[in-house]
Amino acid sequence: MKKNEQIADFNNQDQQPFNRRSFMSRTVLAGAGLALMPFSWAAAKDEPNANMNITGNDPKSDEFIESLAELMAHSTRTPILRWPNEYGMEYEEIFFPAMDGLTLEGWFIPAKSDKLLIFNHPMPCNRYGYPGHLDPWKNFGGFEVNFLPEYKILHDAGYNIITYDMRNHGRSATGSGGINGHGVLEYRDVIGSLRYAKSRPDTKNMKTALYSRCLGANSTIVGMKKHPEEFKHIKAMIALQPVTPKVFVEKAVENQKIANGVEMFAAAFHKKTGFHIDDVWPMEYAKAVTIPTLVAQVHDDFLTKPSNVQEIYDTISAKDKKLFWIEGTDQRFQGYNYFGKNPQLVLEWFGKHM
Repeated sequence: MKKNEQIADFNNQDQQPFNRRSFMSRTVLAGAGLALMPFSWAAAKDEPNANMNITGNDPKSDEFIESLAELMAHSTRTPILRWPNEYGMEYEEIFFPAMDGLTLEGWFIPAKSDKLLIFNHPMPCNRYGYPGHLDPWKNFGGFEVNFLPEYKILHDAGYNIITYDMRNHGRSATGSGGINGHGVLEYRDVIGSLRYAKSRPDTKNMKTALYSRCLGANSTIVGMKKHPEEFKHIKAMIALQPVTPKVFVEKAVENQKIANGVEMFAAAFHKKTGFHIDDVWPMEYAKAVTIPTLVAQVHDDFLTKPSNVQEIYDTISAKDKKLFWIEGTDQRFQGYNYFGKNPQLVLEWFGKHM
């Protein structure tokens, strides 16, 4: 769906009676940590209304904040639509415990080498990607995110692959009461994947690197902060679109012109989760990243701010690090397809460090 089509679609939808169900159906959760994009964000971005100044006394404003808080507080499951054998790769369906015992499900895709890549995913994706080309998930640009082409490229380059659904996603179990911790709960899944790889006779001695996306990247960084000993054997990492969750809220309420929107959201989010939004994924955690790390981000992503990713990158302690800006789109989810179509940088990064 083109940008102008998104705006027209939102304007048409806005003629319908406002209610919680229709509002939430027009709101799409994506990425982290997460990323949230009601169609009204796109409309506000391209057609700002200088006269609009919604306050907490406006019913639509209150409904927007409530829906935003609900979506950020809980994860959304999406189906696994594509499988490795469809791309000519043999695979094994696997399951293993997270650090706290929760059952996680995934794939092991074997290759003939001693190199292993462990992948995770953004919210609300899963090990396959995101079915954004199908209803009811089309609102986020109307295109599919498919990780399988990238797995195929890396598999053919000689890498064994473990990829898994994080808690509350795909086919993994519901954990932490179904609450999304934006990394501060999900780090347990990352450590579970590392321990699982060490438990398999065929992967325990492999050279291992991580490919962590958005929610997965945040979770990996939290794990490095809390349990650095679990990562001593990791050779390198790609962190695709890590993010500070509060930035999404700031962008949402700015685009909606909601006065005091961040404060309103913080109260609603705390009521649903017990978390203060300022305490979810502190920036200082990035100091714990000491391994070679490539950070990549859609530069013009209208759901977030380039300065936030720049700050994360600058805070990372690794001496060997690189920041790559994905250009030519403002759609965050196009960043998850980018390296499946342009794999050279990924191949070079892992080739150099493994």
